[in-house]
Amino acid sequence: MSTSQFEDRAPEVSQLTAYDESHLVAYLRLLDADSDGADWRETTAAILGVDAAVEPQRAKEMHDSHLARARWMTEVGYAYLLGSERPLKR
Repeated sequence: MSTSQFEDRAPEVSQLTAYDESHLVAYLRLLDADSDGADWRETTAAILGVDAAVEPQRAKEMHDSHLARARWMTEVGYAYLLGSERPLKR
């Protein structure tokens, strides 16, 4: 069993959380890895600290959950970092 600093699931709320703030760098790394076409298993091990060979289901769920939250941050969550409660119009 892993002793990861990450929860098994990223937050699924419509507000920025302390968890999000403390994992911003990981979110950015997940987005970079995804855009580079990196294998999710390697990404999960390197960023989230969970070995997909040992815990495949958990690793996949963690990866998908945290990547989805990272994407949410680029669409909505960033506005909270800027002091706004809604995304800026593009």
